[in-house]
Amino acid sequence: MTDAILETRPPRAVADDTVLPFAVEALDVRGRVVHLGPELDRILGRHDYPAPVSRLLGEAVVLTSLLGSSLKFEGRFILQTRTDGPVSMIVVDFATPDAIRAYASFDADAVAAAIAAGKASSPDLLGRGQLAMTVDQGGDMSRYQGVVPLDGGSTFEDVAHTYFRQSEQIPTRVRLAVAEMLTRTPGGAPVHGWRAGGLIVQFLPESEDRVRRRDLDPGDGPEGTATPVLDDDDAWMEARSLVDTVEDIELTDPEVSHERLLFRLFHERGVRVFDALALKDQCRCSRERVQGMLEQFSAEDVSEMTVDGEIVVTCEFCSTHYRFDPATLVKG
Repeated sequence: MTDAILETRPPRAVADDTVLPFAVEALDVRGRVVHLGPELDRILGRHDYPAPVSRLLGEAVVLTSLLGSSLKFEGRFILQTRTDGPVSMIVVDFATPDAIRAYASFDADAVAAAIAAGKASSPDLLGRGQLAMTVDQGGDMSRYQGVVPLDGGSTFEDVAHTYFRQSEQIPTRVRLAVAEMLTRTPGGAPVHGWRAGGLIVQFLPESEDRVRRRDLDPGDGPEGTATPVLDDDDAWMEARSLVDTVEDIELTDPEVSHERLLFRLFHERGVRVFDALALKDQCRCSRERVQGMLEQFSAEDVSEMTVDGEIVVTCEFCSTHYRFDPATLVKG
């Protein structure tokens, strides 16, 4: 892995659909910044979602990209919500090292009503339920899953902060932004597209005493046991304050590169960047996989799934239609 220290404002162009890891050693923080363009636009465009649903799913894709790209082994990172809101389920699947797929299930009438009532923000659409983050190492390795409740007022940024505070106990700050873009071709024709960006910064000092945070609930302690309050480390307070100055437009503007944003935030302390990782929209479905699944069903089940002499299976992620002759699926 190569690295470079940003000493002057870098003139680099924006690298769409990439994650750039970085470190600010003076503040003991590490992080990643992501810009998504054409690949995100393909994910959202193939489903023709209402704009607020696309924006919500885009936020989930950005968060998953930031977290999934940190895996150092061959596996998957899966973000999934199940809620009572107009958008009842979101699934984003990141397969290392670089493949993303995603979809949302929603009640079209409920979403339309939310838009009409001016209540189509991310918390409004998510509602109450839970969000699960799963790390799948494949093979015989066990899965790790963290579950965070959604209380009807949570954004994906809120969920990320809760997850790292409770499950990982790592001071973390996350920023996410999604924008609907309208540009024009040289001939003047309008072109619609989606862009998104995100930033994650984590406090990772060598000394455990410096990372120790406010304890969680006293748990099994005697009734009335107070939760000790510890001051935040000065370095983390500075890093967190800098991240909080990031505007949405800085994360989605095609003129603001990863390096330019990081230089703006951390040039006084010095920021080191590492090799960027390119991301791509890529589904893992195939005709062979779908057929293998269908062959597990009984003849009666296959008959019930048959419509007009064929079985049609549509991948929720990439919208690909697979058509099968029922006679080829039933084992003699």
